[in-house]
Amino acid sequence: MSPTPADVRARLDRVTDPELDESIVDLDYIDRIDIGETSVTVHFTLPTAWCSPAFAWMMATDARDELESLPDVDRAEVYLRDHMHEVEINDGVNARKSFEASFPDADGEVASVRATLDDKARLSRQYEAVGALLDAGVSPEQICELTPADLDIDDDPRREGARASVYLAADAFAVTVDARPLDRYLCKARTVGLVDGDDDPLFRTPEGDAIDPESFELVHRRGRLAQTNMTGQGGVCDALNESRRKKLNRDGPTVVDAD
Repeated sequence: MSPTPADVRARLDRVTDPELDESIVDLDYIDRIDIGETSVTVHFTLPTAWCSPAFAWMMATDARDELESLPDVDRAEVYLRDHMHEVEINDGVNARKSFEASFPDADGEVASVRATLDDKARLSRQYEAVGALLDAGVSPEQICELTPADLDIDDDPRREGARASVYLAADAFAVTVDARPLDRYLCKARTVGLVDGDDDPLFRTPEGDAIDPESFELVHRRGRLAQTNMTGQGGVCDALNESRRKKLNRDGPTVVDAD
C-alpha cells in the first residue's frame, strides 16, 4: 500500500523551521507532494531566496527522514525551489551527502547550528508551557517539582480541545490544561536530551539544571526573551511568505496521490 496524503502531512508536520520553531506545514512552505507506491517527492519554497542554507538543509533532511520513517516509503526526495543555494542543497540532500561535503567553505557545522536553535526553541516552549500552568493556578514551587511522570497528555495533543492532566502529588490533586504547550515542550526537551526518565525534573534553567524556586522568575523571564526573539523573526518571515503566496496565487500544496 502507498502512504496516504494524511500520513505524509502528519510526518511533514513534525518538521519545523529551526529559526521560528513552527511546522513547515503550518508555515505553508510546501508547494507540491507527489506520492508514489513506495516513494514520496516534496517540493518546498522558503520566504526568501537568501534564507540561511543551513536552515534550509535542516528542513530538507528532516523532511526526507520523517517521510522515510513511514513503513510504506522506501525513498523520499525533497527539492527546494527558488533559493540561491538550491542546487547544492537538492543535490546534497537527495544524494545523502553531508552538509560539510555540500558546502565545503561553510563557517561551522550544521550540527552546532541545530543545537543552538534547539536550545532556544526549548526555552521558548518552556515559557509557553509554564505560562499555561501558572494560568491554571499552579505555583512556581509546584512547577519546579514537576516530572514527566506527573503529566497525563492526550494521545492526540494537536487535536482541538486536547487536554493534559497535571498531578500535583504533594497536594493530592490535579489541574487540567491545554495539552499542546506541554506536549511541544516535552518533545523538545527530550530531543535535546534534558529529559530522559519519567522522574527527571521537567523544567530546566537555560544551562540545563533543575530550577531553584528562588530563581524561578529569572528563568521564566529568560524564556520570554527567547520566545520574543522567535516571534519577532516569525513576523518578518510571515510577511515575506504571505507576499510569496499571493505572487504564486495558491492556497496550500498540490498533492498528487498514487491512487
